[in-house]
Amino acid sequence: MKQSQDIVLFDGVCNLCNAAILFIIKRDKNNRFKFAPLESDAGKELLSKHHIDSSKIDSIVLISGGSAFAKAGAALRISKHLTGLWPLLYSLVIIPSFISDAVYDFIARNRYKWFGKKESCMIPTPELKSKFL
Repeated sequence: MKQSQDIVLFDGVCNLCNAAILFIIKRDKNNRFKFAPLESDAGKELLSKHHIDSSKIDSIVLISGGSAFAKAGAALRISKHLTGLWPLLYSLVIIPSFISDAVYDFIARNRYKWFGKKESCMIPTPELKSKFL
């Protein structure tokens, strides 16, 4: 894997999370990101390596430069590398994490109710397979 590539771990059965991954892929013109479901062997291994309790994180984690970021911090850091106006969202990192994570947690708690859930993790199309661990 290239040094500049970051890894996005996501809830593989969440419809909102899967839509977010497809959104990122479409706007990741520099192929910066690789992806893995939290539930996958690669996802579990990375969580363990970064000492993240999988029972406390169930939506998104960004592994970047040897560090791990979760929740709003992960989402905002991802936005910094997307095309279009999305990098402007990164300026929201000035909001204290206890506030931004509370908003994030509210959405995460309700994501299955609002957006639904799959029976199993998304299987990437042949064109997207190279983007997944």
